[in-house]
Amino acid sequence: MDFTPYRRSLIGFDHVFDMLENASTFHNDAYPPYDVEQEGEDTYRIRIALAGYTAADVDATTRENVLVVTGKNRDKSENRTFLHRGIATGPFELRFQLADHVEVTTANLANGVLDIELKREVPEAAKPRKIAIGEAQEPKRLTRAKTEAA
Repeated sequence: MDFTPYRRSLIGFDHVFDMLENASTFHNDAYPPYDVEQEGEDTYRIRIALAGYTAADVDATTRENVLVVTGKNRDKSENRTFLHRGIATGPFELRFQLADHVEVTTANLANGVLDIELKREVPEAAKPRKIAIGEAQEPKRLTRAKTEAA
């Protein structure tokens, strides 16, 4: 999509248009399979099935609200003859668009499953705050006698 006409008239929305234009490049294939879970109001977990991968084979990075998980399994099958090969071991890249203020807290690979824990922590400056509204006092008016004496 071309957002050029909108960019001319909507000032300060560049990041929104960039995100919409980049959304077409986010295409998560079925490999490796993954789940996205919401554990609490502000906590999430991404679980990726990575049979045969080690922590050294997998990399996870965040940049500009995008979590990128890549893997490259070192092929250890040089001297092996497979009659059937059903466990995928090829390179992969998964991209996840993160909302503002969502941070990765931990990432652990155990038993062939990569668990990535995420938490949304909105800074105090970005949270809505209640503004106290007080009663305004009417200004004191000068009496007619005081104004005539002056």
